[in-house]
Formats: sequence, C-alpha cells, structure tokens
Amino acid sequence: MPELDVAVIGAGQAGLSAAYHLRRAGFEPDRHFVVFDHAPRPGGAWQFRWPSLTYGKVHGMHSLPGMELTGADDGRPSSEVIGGYFDAYEERFDLRVHRPVGVSAVRDGDGGRLLVETTEGAYATRALINATGTWDRPFWPRYPGQETFLGRQLHTANYPGPAEFAGLRVVVVGGGASGTQHLMEIAEVAAATHWVTRRPPVFREGPFGEEQGRAAVAMVEERVRRGLPPQSVVSVTGLPLNDAVRRARAEGVLDRLPMFDRITPGGVAWADGRTVEADVLLWATGFRAAVDHLAPLRLREAGGGIQVENTRAVRDARVHLVGYGPSASTIGANRAGRAAVRSITRLLDSVPT
Repeated sequence: MPELDVAVIGAGQAGLSAAYHLRRAGFEPDRHFVVFDHAPRPGGAWQFRWPSLTYGKVHGMHSLPGMELTGADDGRPSSEVIGGYFDAYEERFDLRVHRPVGVSAVRDGDGGRLLVETTEGAYATRALINATGTWDRPFWPRYPGQETFLGRQLHTANYPGPAEFAGLRVVVVGGGASGTQHLMEIAEVAAATHWVTRRPPVFREGPFGEEQGRAAVAMVEERVRRGLPPQSVVSVTGLPLNDAVRRARAEGVLDRLPMFDRITPGGVAWADGRTVEADVLLWATGFRAAVDHLAPLRLREAGGGIQVENTRAVRDARVHLVGYGPSASTIGANRAGRAAVRSITRLLDSVPT
C-alpha cells in the first residue's frame, strides 16, 4: 500500500492551492503527497457550469497562488476559461493530479495513519486535506405532492442554459445568485416565469469591500466553529444590485413570491388558494458540503456540521477542510490551502514517522 505524508481530495480552487503550498513547503507529488480528483478533466466544479454562464458573469474569481489569470475573454463560457486556467496551472507546477479517481471512504488505518480508499486502490497517509467542495451534493427540498408533478424538475447542478425553456412556464425556486441568473435569462425566452423564495431577497447596494467581506466570513466562521452546517454566502452577503438586476426588477422579472405549500400535477399552490401553473420547476436551492466519505472518522457534531478551527477538524487534527464554510470562496480557498499546509507541516514535524 502506498504511504504518503498528505493526501489531497479534490482539485478545485482549494485543492490546487493546497497542492501549490505543499510544493512550496518541499513536499513532492507522488512521493510525499497525492491529489485525487474524481472529475474527468481540470477545472473543478467550473467544468460543469452551464454554457450561458460566461466568464464576465462570474462574481469575484480570484487567481490561484503563484499564477495570475489574465487576458480572459468575458464572453467565453466560464467552464472553458477556468478549466483551461486550472489545466495550465497543474502543468506549470507539476501537481500530477490523479484523475478520474473517486474517494469512497477515509477511515483510521494502522500506525496512526489514515486509510484513503479510492478507485485506484488504498493509500495510507499521515494527514488529509479535504477540498471536495459542494457541487456533488445538490440540495433538493421536499414538498407535499412533489412526486405528482407532471412537468420537468431539475436543479442548478444540471441546468442546461435558457434555450430549453423557450415557450414554457417556469417556476424558479431559490433566492441566491444562481437563481437570479437563471431567472433573468430564462425570462427572455419562456412563456412565463415566477420566482419563489423562502425569505424575501436582500439586495446589496454599493461596493462589497474588505470590511463587509471580513464581516461575512466571520458570520460563517462562527457557525463552523460551533459545529453547525455552513450557511450559503448569499444569506450573509445579500445579492449584488447591478444594472442587469435593476432592469429585471423594473420589468417585474424579480417580483418574488413566498414559498408555496405544495406541488400539484400542473404547478404549485399556496395555502391561501393561490396557484401557479408550470411546465418546469427549477430548483436553484444550493448545495451541501460533499463530505460523506469522511463519515467513518465521525467528525460531525450534534448540530450536523463538522467543527473546524482555522482549517483543522476539531475531532481529528490530521484532517483539514479547505473550501468549507468560511473558506468557500475563491480567495478564501487560497488562504485556507496555505493555512492547512502550515498546520500539517507542524503536525508532521512533531509526530515521528
């Protein structure tokens, strides 16, 4: 069985940042550390984004450490731009990502090591950096009558772009950035659209500066420190009010309805008797952390989340989570990768092999 110092699971922004900092700290790929990625090609979750999400529509993409993303065409799909950038990054720093390799479980092994079970065999490692993000765990809420709906139901995770909704009646569920983006472009081709959210949306005027960013991170970090599941970013930051959003609000596209009470064969209904007919229900209801493979380590707290201090799992100092909770942003993932490597280096120096 191959023995490693560090295994990295995931090659998105957080995983590549961690691999870069491992390289900088003197760890060699395929000797001291390995990066596993289940995706077929470089690009992390970005490679699965819908074609109409062009690079110019991406909010706050931050370059990976050591190599800037420059000269990108705002009109190209973000999947192509960022996928190509990640590919070049892996090659430049010789990160030797193992793909497509799935990780089914991480459990205690012999001699204080962790046993990482993958589709290419088992590995024994002294420490683990988990960078699996959320894309693989779309959240589908459940409502009475959902199984009776005669139309199509789909999630942001398999959103194909607006063309498939031409002439249809569409209900978009979810108050985040993806939901508003879907709604605004579908409204241009659909017969009718309705926007449904659990809470009234909060639109943010003005720039989102460093002070607001720190406050948002602090709120998410507090939940993670208490062992609660991380909140969505929009629940903390609000929706940016740009020209496209202002136009959509003026045209009535972003007139929000409260959450319906049940789903009917032909649409959705509220307890007060109001109904909306629909051909499609589009669930833009977010994602949950993809950490089921860590279940054998029993890291979850009673509140349902994994308690994390900085990037370290409180229940197991060998395990670090990056791109989780407060580091679930492109700049946060970069910083978390560096912090995790520093902490792991100290741990490995203090524990004899």
